[in-house]
Amino acid sequence: MDNRLLVWLCTVAVLSGTRSPAAAAGRSCADTRQVYSEKGYSTNSAPVTQISGEHLRLCPQDYTCCSSQMEETLSLQSEKDFLKAIEDNSQFLLTTFTQRHRKFDDFFRELIDLSDKSMNQMFTKTYGLLFTQNAYVFQELFVELRRYYSGGSLSLSEVLSEFWSRLVERVFSLVNPQYQFSDDYLECVSKHAEQLQPFGDVPRKLRVQVSRAFIAARALSQGLATGRDIVHKATKLTVDSECVRGLMRQWYCPLCRGIPSLRPCHSLCLNVMKACLANQADLDTEWNKFIDALYMVSEKLEGPFNFELAADSISVKVSEAIMHMQENSISISSKVFQGCGNPRPAPARSKRSPKETGANRRPFRTYTPEEKPTTAAGTNLDRLVTELKERLRPMQGFWVSLPHTICNDEKMAADVTNEDRCWNGQTRGRYLMSVTGDGLLSQINNPEVEVDVTRPDVRIRQLIMELRVVTNKLRHAYNGQDMDFMDSEEGSGSGGEDQGERYSDDWPGFGPYSPPYNKSPRNPVSSPGKPPRSRDRNGSKWNRNNGRVSSAANLHTFTLVPVVVLPFVVTVALMWR
Repeated sequence: MDNRLLVWLCTVAVLSGTRSPAAAAGRSCADTRQVYSEKGYSTNSAPVTQISGEHLRLCPQDYTCCSSQMEETLSLQSEKDFLKAIEDNSQFLLTTFTQRHRKFDDFFRELIDLSDKSMNQMFTKTYGLLFTQNAYVFQELFVELRRYYSGGSLSLSEVLSEFWSRLVERVFSLVNPQYQFSDDYLECVSKHAEQLQPFGDVPRKLRVQVSRAFIAARALSQGLATGRDIVHKATKLTVDSECVRGLMRQWYCPLCRGIPSLRPCHSLCLNVMKACLANQADLDTEWNKFIDALYMVSEKLEGPFNFELAADSISVKVSEAIMHMQENSISISSKVFQGCGNPRPAPARSKRSPKETGANRRPFRTYTPEEKPTTAAGTNLDRLVTELKERLRPMQGFWVSLPHTICNDEKMAADVTNEDRCWNGQTRGRYLMSVTGDGLLSQINNPEVEVDVTRPDVRIRQLIMELRVVTNKLRHAYNGQDMDFMDSEEGSGSGGEDQGERYSDDWPGFGPYSPPYNKSPRNPVSSPGKPPRSRDRNGSKWNRNNGRVSSAANLHTFTLVPVVVLPFVVTVALMWR
């Protein structure tokens, strides 16, 4: 009778997940030794049969197959496994941001180079020597555009204003070859170019197109680089001792109990992971806003802020501007002579041939679709944006879902449906504790890992601030605004005021390369005038004669008069006083 009772008690003990001392003592540790060896560790310190577990510090102090050395080794292994899981599951993010940044950056830079080359070829073919003698004006424009895209601290409006000022001086001299103009005289011309509008409305249209596209392109490129850096920093964790204790208990304590195939219960795994990744989960709100902003800007770049069309339009718009000034050279020159004074006749010289002046050469033209240069970087903007958007959407909620992603791996935890035969932290059986919420503050009652909710990770808080800054830049870029030059860009037509302009009015005719469809309705509004432009003529960039003396002509000013007044009033008002 006593023997039957002993057998019954042993059976109950086994079925209930516990072992009597008699049953546990001397039990083989062959499975544990094999798994331990497969991980690359020596089994010299591994017990052959189960021993008393009073020496254990992390696992339950029951009969065990682990020595103190094995427990310490396995705790370090659990930390490595955790970091490897973080690395593996974040690799998608890191690879996407790294590769997309490189592709977009190469693409944008090559488009700028192609635009520069296109203008050089077009203008050389059209104007020949006259262009090559003044090519530095155009080269400087592209130098500044590259500098802006690369992150230079300069205003696109100022860059374009300086370009048009220099160009009007050169073109004015070329359309009036019978006169000789001093530097002071030419500065007088450029100073009042805005009132004269020698290039018509082209400067405004080009400013709108180029500013919107370059601001968005730079913001997207910088945003992708920032995303890459944030993922890299956020996944470089320093695992504290409490987290290591929780990791060891869920992953390797079953090994020490002699049941290495037993996986932690799914809810147990979630509680441990949510505690160890509590600070990362706090990234999620700002991270989602960042992903949304990237998505929105990428859509703008393939739509109304199309960078390809903007780059293509530079040479076309500049050629239109020059032709406009050529066609209106008599009236423009007359007004300039009234304001800046009568220039000196040029010294007698042989008359320029039509070939040299370019007067009889064919006007500038746009490329037909067949003639357009091969798309930069072996791709096109639509494809790049489509690929990026496909990768951005799965990134939403990444940091909050990371514990679930790890625990859904069958190597890391038992399936959620296997609630009764999993490791519950003590033995085989159901895990009865509730799963905690997301983020640091929610871990105050985490049953598996003790978390100090009063000490947030400083590095994660810094990353949250970085996300806010880059998201703000992207949102401003979405509205055509450069956050670093809000005052100048908004006043110059790159900011929010330009949102109402019809994009179809801005783009040149490209045949099948017509303006993208604008999804949102817009109402035309007038474009505000540019802010006063400051020009340092004594610096190295503008130094022509090591300093200049202001001429009397510079004291004159243009008076703008509304176009609705009578013609004779306009004539009087535009006189120089």
